[in-house]
Amino acid sequence: MFFWKSEVAPGIRVAFTDRGAGNLALRVGDHPDAAARSRRALESELGIAPGSLHFMNQTHSTVVAEAGTGGVPDADALMSPTGQDALAVLVADCVPVVLVGSTVRGGAVTAVVHAGRKGVEGNIAGRTVDALRKRGAASVSAWIGPSVCGRCYEVPEDMRETVSRTVPPARSVTSWGSPALDLPAGVRGQLEEAGADVQELGAGGNLCTLENNQLFSHRAVGQGRPVGRLAGLVWQDA
Repeated sequence: MFFWKSEVAPGIRVAFTDRGAGNLALRVGDHPDAAARSRRALESELGIAPGSLHFMNQTHSTVVAEAGTGGVPDADALMSPTGQDALAVLVADCVPVVLVGSTVRGGAVTAVVHAGRKGVEGNIAGRTVDALRKRGAASVSAWIGPSVCGRCYEVPEDMRETVSRTVPPARSVTSWGSPALDLPAGVRGQLEEAGADVQELGAGGNLCTLENNQLFSHRAVGQGRPVGRLAGLVWQDA
């Protein structure tokens, strides 16, 4: 079920799922009922109440929303000002980021981020770090989850030039020699520039969603891999 999971602070856990957790996106694939069951099973595994995991309608924007303000927001970053809301971001090649901020009084402020190409261009990761600081985070740690790597994300030359002008670390070349973007590297650079401490996942396998058959990948569907979305998660123990 989990590609990687860890208690990153007392009572606060971060995880990224794999295909074993099932497709977690209600609007992807032909079986929304199955996705709903996968969500309930995941919540049970996390030890949280059914229906308490907060999601977004992800639109490749730079909008940072707060959990618990009513409905499912149209946003690409979701924040819990108290750190008590369980948050989820869904991806299948884009970059999932989980953020945990610590306040001077020992509290927590958490967030999840969906960073696709447009989000990286708009610095959604850095904007979210700034939003956490405005909510009292004195320090912020970040975890970058599985996504398509810079060796596999082929793009037109003009797109690579446009993105790398504003996000130099994202400039890359595929393993077969064509222009590419390394979005994880771009996100890491933006997080570090914003002052976040980027943590390594450690042992967990290949982070490239296209190369790792145990992960969902939009680009791999044409190669026979099932349609689905994995999740980046942050939650507190009950």
